[in-house]
Amino acid sequence: MTSILRSPQALQLTLALIKPDAVAHPLILEAVHQQILSNKFLIVRMRELQWEREDCRRFYREHEGRFFYQRLVEFMASGPIRAYILAHKDAIQRWRTLMGPTRVFRARHTAPDSIRGSLGLTDTRNTTHGSDSVVSASREIAAFFPDFSEQRWYEEEEPQLRRGPVRYSPEQGIHCAAETGGK
Repeated sequence: MTSILRSPQALQLTLALIKPDAVAHPLILEAVHQQILSNKFLIVRMRELQWEREDCRRFYREHEGRFFYQRLVEFMASGPIRAYILAHKDAIQRWRTLMGPTRVFRARHTAPDSIRGSLGLTDTRNTTHGSDSVVSASREIAAFFPDFSEQRWYEEEEPQLRRGPVRYSPEQGIHCAAETGGK
């Protein structure tokens, strides 16, 4: 994997998934989307897709052999999901905090206002997924957005988004550099 040179102030990227349990309910899906926006994440890319079982197996292979693996694969292939590339100064930790603990019971008691604490159903149907490290984020973004070049984004889009001004396009569902009207 090639190293990407970044400014110390550069925005960090993370993958955020909205799982089938939330996508199946438009009000829950919109509530999660609004939490992303209200927590000042920049939505770099967004797409909805139906995951095939083989894709799920490949994505979750690190969990193969664990008691929940097959249930997780079946659930993630059970309906549409929404994938986001989010950017923020500390995107990975910020998204993980907003999601709350993986285990819904724990989330309800220790982070009741988190996404999982307020919307999660079970440890598998816990509404969201997020990358746990920079390395995982790069790998996971590539899995869901194969045409996305992280290096090109850091060279071309990131400086404009970091410096601003930025606008959110509801039609596209992403943030982009705002036109400044000069030329």
